[in-house]
Amino acid sequence: MPPIQDFKTIPEMFDVVTNKYGSAKTYLKHKVDGKFIDVNYEVVREITENLALGLASFGVKREDRVAIIAENRPEWYYSDQAILALGGVDVPIYPISTADSIEYILNNSESVGAIVSTKFQLNKVLKIRSKCKNLKFIINMSNDNTDGEQGVYTFNQVLDRGRIYKQEHNQHFQNQINLAKEDDLCTIIYTSGTTGEPKGVMLTHKNILSNVKAACEVISVTDKDTFLSFLPLSHIFERMAGYYLAFSCGSTVAFAEGIEKIAVNMTEVKPTVMTGVPRLFERMYNKIIKNVEKQPEKKQKIFNWALSVGQEFAELKRSNDNTNLGLKIKYKLADKLVFQKLKGVTGGNLRFFISGGAALARELGVFFEAIGILILEGYGLTESSPVITVNRENDYKFGSVGKPVPGVEVKIAKDGEILAHGPNVMQGYYKKKKETSEMLKDGWLHTGDIGVFDAEGFLLITDRKKSLFKTSGGKYIAPTPIENLFLGSKYIDQFIIIGDKRMFISALIVPDFEALREYADANRIAYNSNEDLIKMKQIDEMMQLEFARFQKKLASYEKVRKFTLLEKPFSIENGEMTPSLKLKRNVIEERYKHLIDDMYKEINS
Repeated sequence: MPPIQDFKTIPEMFDVVTNKYGSAKTYLKHKVDGKFIDVNYEVVREITENLALGLASFGVKREDRVAIIAENRPEWYYSDQAILALGGVDVPIYPISTADSIEYILNNSESVGAIVSTKFQLNKVLKIRSKCKNLKFIINMSNDNTDGEQGVYTFNQVLDRGRIYKQEHNQHFQNQINLAKEDDLCTIIYTSGTTGEPKGVMLTHKNILSNVKAACEVISVTDKDTFLSFLPLSHIFERMAGYYLAFSCGSTVAFAEGIEKIAVNMTEVKPTVMTGVPRLFERMYNKIIKNVEKQPEKKQKIFNWALSVGQEFAELKRSNDNTNLGLKIKYKLADKLVFQKLKGVTGGNLRFFISGGAALARELGVFFEAIGILILEGYGLTESSPVITVNRENDYKFGSVGKPVPGVEVKIAKDGEILAHGPNVMQGYYKKKKETSEMLKDGWLHTGDIGVFDAEGFLLITDRKKSLFKTSGGKYIAPTPIENLFLGSKYIDQFIIIGDKRMFISALIVPDFEALREYADANRIAYNSNEDLIKMKQIDEMMQLEFARFQKKLASYEKVRKFTLLEKPFSIENGEMTPSLKLKRNVIEERYKHLIDDMYKEINS
């Protein structure tokens, strides 16, 4: 296989890699009837070709847009590669999207077709189909009965059409692959955003493959690796790192059954590399700590001793000091007594996680490194395909997002905003010249994030430019570091601070109800429900003490003076979080306005 830099287009990469590995290597693994089954590169190519020719039979041609509305599954890959092989442009849509959102994206992108995962997704498209003037066909991946709906086909029906089409157009698939150019538009990805109307980010083959190439140069991935995919492929992070990067290197990709089964799937698949978001690591950490706290005092002491040894050993390893034989011996014992069991939760073969989507608390990186699980945090945007910076396996610093990847320039503007320039930067927002001109100036991508480089060249993100608060007292406050601080409490699951144009900082908190119930039970606090629990005076007093402990080092104007506990978590389904698990501050503030106003009632009266 030629090195990644020789690939000019994704169809060329698909052509070369599938021909190289053929039937000799597994590419995909997915669950069927409760068991993981293997799909080799040759089968992937065959299905993709038949699907592409089936699409061609509908008249899909170069530059046509086709939407994909599906959870992670093999058919997502087949659909993506089939559309791109024809010179088309795919438009991924999050499966959690409402019918109204789907209608907007289908019309804005002028999509001629939609490939959906299930009857549920199909019904959403059927509901708005009459309002989508460009939509000519819908394909259901799940092969559910289409009930005779005109213009609706099952996945297998389209594959059959492809086989028939091939009889008279034997070279069409290969000919279209050969016509692809690196500057051709590859995909339009609509950013969910924390505010405003979705914007279609236009990325070319060159944009994405330049990022794949850069990632290959700084992160070691080979055809011996196995990825476990669970982050949405509709998001560029998973699509580039967990899909195209893995494919370019001839790796194997297994599809998780969902976030709730990640733990089980990791032990089944035994991945060597995984992409993740901080929320995953927070949950893993909380589960480990809760389990430790339930152990006898002797076992807790062994864990804490092992953790301190692990942290000391990690520091030694980072400094390339191999002289401390005594510490090495202690680490081997700690690994045998504690760490091997913890690493077994990930399957036991994991080399590293790649974290993105939001800020990873430094403490989490340090903790997992100590137990032998390395998390490499990176940074980027959909608009940058997505990676701008990333920590390396042998050059990392927790609390930072690493150093710029090869080919990407990064500088800090006078106001602290992070600017990026390189072949990975988008072409612009589809049909939105004004928004494009605000984001792209003289070829530099204005990220909207505030950051600094430290003395060693690591980039530190301090906050979002638009997220900075200015209190009514004139003090500027960066909310993210404060929110990350409080997320270190075992009693807090989700946390968002309020304070823009206010006299003081307040917070809305979703407690970790399992930890809260354990506290209540241990202190003989009677309750009937979560709603009862958050109203208890004893719980409020405990949380007040927790706050005092966590915000000792904050400046007086940064301290949270009032808080409200919420009964239900913020969720993607309720529109309070983006698909990459960022909280939508404006939505939350509007939805809980009555509770927020109550916290400021005395000051305003």
